[in-house]
Amino acid sequence: MNQKKNIPLTFEQLVSSIRQAHEQLAAQAGRAVNISLTLRNWVIGLYISEFELRGADRATYGEKLLYELAKRLTRLKISNCNRRQLYRYLQFYRAYPEIVGTLSPQLKNLLPADIKTTKKVGTVSAQLVIPPDRLLNCLSYSQMELLVEIDDPLKRVFYESECIRGNWSVRELKRQIGSLYYERSGLSKDKKKLAEMVQSGTELEAPALAIRDPYIFEFLGLKPKEVMSESNLEDALLDKLESFLLELGYGICFEARQKRILIGHTHCFIDLVFYHRILKCHVLIELKVDRFTHENLGQLNTYVSWYRKNEMTEGDNPPVGILLCTDKDHTLVEYALAGMDNRLFVSKYQLELPKKEEMERFIATQLKEFGDGE
Repeated sequence: MNQKKNIPLTFEQLVSSIRQAHEQLAAQAGRAVNISLTLRNWVIGLYISEFELRGADRATYGEKLLYELAKRLTRLKISNCNRRQLYRYLQFYRAYPEIVGTLSPQLKNLLPADIKTTKKVGTVSAQLVIPPDRLLNCLSYSQMELLVEIDDPLKRVFYESECIRGNWSVRELKRQIGSLYYERSGLSKDKKKLAEMVQSGTELEAPALAIRDPYIFEFLGLKPKEVMSESNLEDALLDKLESFLLELGYGICFEARQKRILIGHTHCFIDLVFYHRILKCHVLIELKVDRFTHENLGQLNTYVSWYRKNEMTEGDNPPVGILLCTDKDHTLVEYALAGMDNRLFVSKYQLELPKKEEMERFIATQLKEFGDGE
């Protein structure tokens, strides 16, 4: 039997041993919490799917199901259950139904008695498919959420495998998907060399990053400032913004929040939708808790164009979009006037809508109150 010799530790070895124990156990705790969070979200998606198929009063709710469910769960203070997230949980369940095989007997007792969770139709070779228990142990829910957005099963498996093999961070996975690594790999004559180049320059997932995942904080009921810079700050600003615009008295009437629209095969969510009684048009507002990018404005223009084509009725004028981008040092307000070529009409819009200066002052004030503008 190979036993360690009882040799007294040096001070440096003491420091090293404590550090190793801390990192290993912290990572283990992070994985345990992440697995519970991932399974919770999967089970929520399963229940929604089952209700849509066999709910006794499902016809009462129809397309308003996720909206009503989100309202009720929010009142119960169940974290991360707004309408957008509930829709993502439903997508997650449908993308990975085989996770049911990883559930413990205790968790299986939470499922409906007559549940009929079916396996996905095999579109990928069984040799390539990663077992669900390995996915749960190696990928965070934030990573799974990015993977669910990939419709092509083979492409999704590719990123699952590469993410696990390279121990990618969430940001790195997002970057590789955005840089079309899968497509570049398909076109590359030397796939091995490409893979080596990609893996050598990636940002790795460290234990500290895994534990500081905003989803994990929300799941545990913690709300530190670094989480406030993400979803909580955005929600808080939208709450204040909604009241602020209604109080301005510009003839703005509230219509919807997190308005879901379908563009092609992609579901999109518009932060706030108002109707302007004087201008007789919809006003779409997008808030980005980040610096301005041209992609943000392009996204808002897409929403404005979609509304113009699908939501305008007789007597309506073309919709207008307002983009709010912010960081600690700067606030930017941009108006999206997609397809408008009448300068007088554009000027009228800008006269009747809230002034850029008003919006900038409002955002700056709110950020300071939240402690994020110092």
